[in-house]
This record gives sequence, C-alpha cells and structure tokens, in this order.
Amino acid sequence: MPWPLYLALKHLFPTGRWFSFFTLMSSVGVALGVALLLIVRSVMGGFGSEIRRMVVDTEGEVQIKGRAAIRDHEAVLERVRQVPGVAAATPTASGVLMVEHQGRPSFPAMRGLDLDSVESVVKISDYVRIGSLADLDDDSVILSSQLAHSLGVRLGNTIEVYSPLIIERLKSDEVFLPREVRVVGILEIGHQQLDSPTIYCTIRLAQDLYGLGSTVHGINVRLKPGENEDVVASRINAVLPPQLRAMSWMESFEEFMWVLQLEKNMIFFLLLFIVIVAGFCVASSLWTSVVRKTREIGVLSAIGGKTLQIASCFCFQGLIVGIIGTVAGLALGFGLLAVRNDIVLTLARLTQREEELQRFYQLSQMPSHTTLSDVLTIVVAAIIISTLAGLLPAWRAARLKPVEALRTE
Repeated sequence: MPWPLYLALKHLFPTGRWFSFFTLMSSVGVALGVALLLIVRSVMGGFGSEIRRMVVDTEGEVQIKGRAAIRDHEAVLERVRQVPGVAAATPTASGVLMVEHQGRPSFPAMRGLDLDSVESVVKISDYVRIGSLADLDDDSVILSSQLAHSLGVRLGNTIEVYSPLIIERLKSDEVFLPREVRVVGILEIGHQQLDSPTIYCTIRLAQDLYGLGSTVHGINVRLKPGENEDVVASRINAVLPPQLRAMSWMESFEEFMWVLQLEKNMIFFLLLFIVIVAGFCVASSLWTSVVRKTREIGVLSAIGGKTLQIASCFCFQGLIVGIIGTVAGLALGFGLLAVRNDIVLTLARLTQREEELQRFYQLSQMPSHTTLSDVLTIVVAAIIISTLAGLLPAWRAARLKPVEALRTE
C-alpha cells in the first residue's frame, strides 16, 4: 500500500477508534446529499414512467399521420398490421370543435374513435371515471374532466356541438345546424397536459362533423411487448406511401417529454448543491487538518516525501470520505424508497389529505423508477466533488517548505 494512502487512512481512522469526528460528519454530509439526489431522481423517474404509460395507453406507441386526410385507410391499416412487431392498429380523426351547454361555450380538441378496434390499441375505457365507453354511439360523446368541469356538465346532460363546416356552409348561403349529443362518460387520465379539454366521439360522428366522408386523420398503432418504438416506426415507414409518416410516441410528444426531462435535470442540479456544500465542509476540515499537522508535513518533506505524495495524502482523504458517504447515501436512499409509500400515506393521514392525493395524482402509491444511469451519475458526481474538496488543502500542504514547517509551534 502506498504510504500516502496509508497515512490518509490513519488520519481518517485513528488507532483505537473506528473513525474520527471529521470522518463521521463529512461522510454524513455526503450521504445525506446522495440519498436526497437518489430519492428525487427515482421519484421523478417514476412520475415520468407513469406519464409514459398514460400516453401509450391513450395514444399507442406509434402514430401515423399525413399532410392531408388518409383516404384509403383500410388498405393502409392492412399494410401496417402486417409489419413485424405491430400488434394492432386503429384509425382516428381529430380536430377542434365548439361546444356549448347552458350558454357556456368551449373550444375543445376532438378525437374520433373506431369502437371496433380502439380497445385493441388504446385503453380508453380504463380512464372513463364516470359512465362507460360501451354507451358511446353516434349520438353521444365522452368529455374530459377539465371540459366537463368548465361546461358544468354531468352524466346524461345534452350539449350542442358546432362543426367548423358551419363557416364553409355560410359562405355558400347554406344552413348547417349544430349537433345535439348526450354525455355518456367523463374521462380523466391523471395529468394536466393529457387531461386538456377534449371531446371523444365515434369516428363516424367525427367524419360527419368535419365532412371527411370515409377518410381519417391518422392511425394509432400498438406494438407487441418488448418491441422498440423507433425501430418499428422505421419498418412502418418502409411500407407507407410518401405522404404518410409513422412517428414513435416519443417523437409525437417530443416537446412535452423535453419539458419533463428539463424539470428532472433542473431539480438534480439544484439538489446537487447539497453535495457541494458537503464538499466545502470536507475542504474546510482538511484545511484545518493541514494547519494542525504543519510540523508533521515538514517531517515528511524532510525525510524525502515528494510534493505530489504529500498532496495526494489529502486528496485520498477526500476520495475516501466521498466513497464512504456515497455508499451510505445509496443505502439510505434505497431504504427510504422501499418505505416511501408508508411515509407518504402516514403524512397524508396526519394531514387528512388522502382523498386529495388520489384525486389530483390518480395514484394510490408514489411511483419510483431508478435507472442505472441515474445511480452512476449520482455516484460519479459525489465522489468527484469530494475528491476536488481535498485539492485546495493538498495544494496548501504541498507548498509548505520543510524548514518553515519544522519551525512551526
């Protein structure tokens, strides 16, 4: 064992004691920072995984769209279903409508569903909180929870739907009356972005409202388990006509997912300052150690200790503290993640907010998803910061001249 490493270990773990007070406090500071980083990254990753599941459940893994409406969509569907990795596909129509109920107008997005195939691709029925998808027909609709709340609509109410064709018909001096439909369901996915005001109807009603005839706006695709979305999207593009393009859900929701990743990275950056503060504590303690051990440093220099070896002694101390603190922080973080649901439920019961937790987050348990890259990022960051914390004291020790150091009282 190199003597600088041996001397660093003796400073951190003096003979007759398990560890010094400096070792304990410095390691605890690093451990708390690492544990907090791990918990926050895992919980944020868990929410991201839940949102991914919601998007895939309601949109499918791959979406096919074109510059215009898809005319011969039955032939396109047949091609797509033959692509390796594709489990099912369903046509869809989309657009913007105006709806009104008791003088309250709104301009929601519209989604037309093919009732014969939609459940094989997207799990819409799992998110219908009130009513049932089975009751949906050409004279009824399902509203998102935000839209139902803004209109003051309840199950069984009738609303008026105004088509964009009204403007076109008025130009031709034709009258196009609004369509009266009843509300047979209220849908809530569980995320503000995904629960934006939306009206769900049959694809035939959507085609009538938009004058599409037998055409559709897009096709949603469900993949077989274990298939990669981007790979299958490339296969689908190979069999599609030039005017159509298949995109993975990540590409379709690129901006939305970018915002989620930005939030995750910003929280990581802010919490990283906890580890940086712990690093400053390590540097302060090592600086004090250099001042207290000035004569010892002088003796080491006098008996042949090189500048680099003396400096490495204090860098090793920062590295060892970083390793100990990181290991302890990982153990603490994974331990708290294992009982996170008990902690959250206990806090919810104490504050009497159990119903709000399920209503706003649609989760009975706090999600957690830890990736190897997250763990490696935290480990590397903590150890590097702790090691760098020993550089300034090491530089101070290396600059001491043997004669001046030996004169120090």
